[in-house]
Amino acid sequence: MKISYNWLKQYLKTDLSPEQLSKILTDIGLEVESVEPFETIKGGLKGVVIGKVLSCEKHPNADKLSKTTVDLGNNEPTPIVCGAPNVAAGQTVVVATVGTIIYNGTESFEIKKAKIRGEVSEGMICAEDELGLGTSHDGIIVIKDDIKPGTLAKDFFKIESDYVFEIGLTPNRIDAASHIGTARDIAAFLNMKENVSINMPSVEDFKVDNNNAKIEVIVENQELCPRYAGLTITGITIQESPEWLKNRLKAIGLNSINNVVDVTNFVLHELGQPLHAFDLNEVTGNKVVIKTLDEKSKFVTLDGIERELSAEDLMICNSKEGMCIAGVFGGIKSGVKNSTKAIFLESAYFEPVSVRKTSKRHGLHTDASFRFERGIDPNITVYALKRAAMLIKEVAGGEISSEIFDSTPEGFQFFSIIVSVEKINRLIGKQLPKELIKRILSSLDIKITNENEDELSLLVPPYRVDVQRTEDIVEEILRIYGYNNVEIPDKINASLVVNDKINEHKLISGISNLLVGAGCTEIMNNSLTKVLIMNYLNQKMIQNL
Repeated sequence: MKISYNWLKQYLKTDLSPEQLSKILTDIGLEVESVEPFETIKGGLKGVVIGKVLSCEKHPNADKLSKTTVDLGNNEPTPIVCGAPNVAAGQTVVVATVGTIIYNGTESFEIKKAKIRGEVSEGMICAEDELGLGTSHDGIIVIKDDIKPGTLAKDFFKIESDYVFEIGLTPNRIDAASHIGTARDIAAFLNMKENVSINMPSVEDFKVDNNNAKIEVIVENQELCPRYAGLTITGITIQESPEWLKNRLKAIGLNSINNVVDVTNFVLHELGQPLHAFDLNEVTGNKVVIKTLDEKSKFVTLDGIERELSAEDLMICNSKEGMCIAGVFGGIKSGVKNSTKAIFLESAYFEPVSVRKTSKRHGLHTDASFRFERGIDPNITVYALKRAAMLIKEVAGGEISSEIFDSTPEGFQFFSIIVSVEKINRLIGKQLPKELIKRILSSLDIKITNENEDELSLLVPPYRVDVQRTEDIVEEILRIYGYNNVEIPDKINASLVVNDKINEHKLISGISNLLVGAGCTEIMNNSLTKVLIMNYLNQKMIQNL
């Protein structure tokens, strides 16, 4: 799982460096396997500045070259030989100065002071593709705005530098498979010493603009779809996403598709709630039906492959046919296209085992199925829907044209656990102050409903499917408090068990396990060959005990 440092800091006010956060994340159970620097443009446009072409004349020794002088903001005209057909005096251009590294795919080269056909050239006036700002090579970049010469190109083009954490997420910690989830754990750690809270994006300004595109939603199979929510948005314009949105996705390795799909991907990695947008024109009969289809029904997914469905596969359907394999993959017909003007936006909670079986059955492993099959937060469904709808309006325009449909508006119950403070400390092996225990639990969204001298009555949020017992609560407290903070005692008491006779097979097996654990490699020899040396060594080990 990839987590962006800049993105993370949107929800968590901290001055901790990437290295410090990396250590904290590993200590609290989210092992950081690597921390990699990231730039939206490779090289970050270091050494590239905005310049003003002062003069431009034909190169005396080459028909297709021009001899220019450029103001780079250093009060001294810089001579540059340029081969672009559109270069002219008075233009505001982008210049790679001497010493700049230009990246072209997997190759790179350094700009050096040179003589080109007898004329000195101290830089390069650049085209889009030469800097990674686009694909055009028809001519140099000409900036229409009157930008001061010497302005750094990285500032003008808003190039971002970031760090990306690669976290080896264990299957039980799907609650942390998002930037908000990761921020919550960090906040719990920091909250032991100072008051730190997560800055959740506000949806207070959400409102329904009209009710002109109401869709009837029917959840036929509530067992496989315990919660389903949706709304319609009309009058949208499908286009390229703004730079901030593309940069967020690019940092974690996702390609931008279009503004609407990008928003659903953004919210998925922000909150951990998968979403799906359907072209409203493909919702025939103005009905969305959540049900299973007949065995061996045919369905073409987004990748263009026709798949044969099982009668156990939950589907999102219109009045005539399937539109999406629930929680796994969309259909080729109902997806958002360049011509899409209105959408039905879905946010749901699907039964994890059902999604896992369907995903495995069809060999489809997506970001959505990864989360659904492990158990997402069923109480964040409508919040995520509102968040995505507001972002879509921001980047694609349009109006929210229906009330929110929610099949389970009452939400889901928290898990109830009663724990003993004495048992917590006994299992940890250290006496922790009761107030510290309560502070850690509260920071992890675990509510304390009642307490006496020794017991705490707790309500655990339903997205923590791995926290069901006292031992699980102890593990949560200990990982935040820090395993390293539990001192090793001066002595350890243990009961010794004496056997009258050595069990040869258990002894050999125990020694083998110790050797393998120390990094040795166990060899399984040909069973038809007597290995005299190994037999000899085994006998010697037993005799020497």
